[in-house]
Order: sequence, then C-alpha cells, then structure tokens
Amino acid sequence: MTQEIEIEFKNLLMEEEYNKVYQYLPFKSVELIEQTNYYFETEDLLLKQRGAALRIRKKNDQWTLTLKQPHEEGLLETHDSLTDQEANLWIQNQFVEKPETSRQLNELGIAISDLNYLGSLTTRRKELEYNGSLVVLDHSLYYDQEDYELEVEAPSKQEGLSVIQEILEACNIPERETDNKIKRFYKAKQQSE
Repeated sequence: MTQEIEIEFKNLLMEEEYNKVYQYLPFKSVELIEQTNYYFETEDLLLKQRGAALRIRKKNDQWTLTLKQPHEEGLLETHDSLTDQEANLWIQNQFVEKPETSRQLNELGIAISDLNYLGSLTTRRKELEYNGSLVVLDHSLYYDQEDYELEVEAPSKQEGLSVIQEILEACNIPERETDNKIKRFYKAKQQSE
C-alpha cells in the first residue's frame, strides 16, 4: 500500500506515567523496536506551511520515505521504499525521486531539489493490539531532549478516543495537548541553534 489514512491520538507522558502504562497493559511481552526518523524540509519551510512533513524511517532494516499531509479524517501518508544506498543519498542531500512521494510533493508545489536534511530522532517503541486499536509506548531521543509518549492508532476517531481515554483514566494520567514528533523535533532543533 502506498497511501493510507492515519487516525491517531497522542499524549506525552512523564517517565513514571510511561511506567504505569507499561504495567497496565502487557507491554512486557512484546519486543522492543528501535526506529530512527530522518527529517527533511525546504529552507523556507514550505512543507510546514502546508501542514505536511517528510521523513525517512529506518525500522527493522527497512527504509521508508513517507510524506504526511493533512486529511479530513486524520493524516494522509504516502510511502515509497528506499534501498540502503538511496536512503544514504537522501541523508547527504542527494535526492533520488520516488514515484508516489514525488507525485504528492509536486501537487504541493515543492521541488525535490529544494529539500534539505534536518536531522534525526530515534525512538524505542513497544506496540500491541488492544480493543481494536494499536497502542504504542514511545521513548524518543533527539538533540539533547528525550520524551515519553502514548499513541493510539485506530480505525476511527471514535474508537481511538475511547481507547486512549480509557488508558489515561485507568493510569490516572492527565490529557495533554501533544505535538507530533516532527514538531517536537523542530522545537528542539530551534532551541539548539
């Protein structure tokens, strides 16, 4: 599948809250996944202006280029697979056009040659199926920051909201307005400059 709609809910956690959720659901029994996101943007922040984000993610020795764009139901994600060599070229600002993401970037009026590599964010992730949704616990490291996050990916807004509220209530965790990883990455990058 090269495109999908992502419906997800997020809540930043304190380290002790992360541990509560870890105990509340059977996260001990699932494998820890380490993944790294490599972020790209134009000098004049055209992606950000259009509410979009572009990343390469390395997960389980697979490289995926993903463009995220606003969609009425959540986020439209467009994916292309990359080889090791293509991913390394991208990180060196030597961009290899890929069919699906290039088409979407063109629709946004963004030339691939205007992109720049910004940096990376590494996440240690645990994920499991729960009540029809994917529940994710993330511990992310970027610049001199680290954070903890609960994510729920669901087939509908109603189901996702129900699952995240149940977990937060059961673990006595307040709801927090939570930026996505790329926004948190941008803030940390600006603070480090």
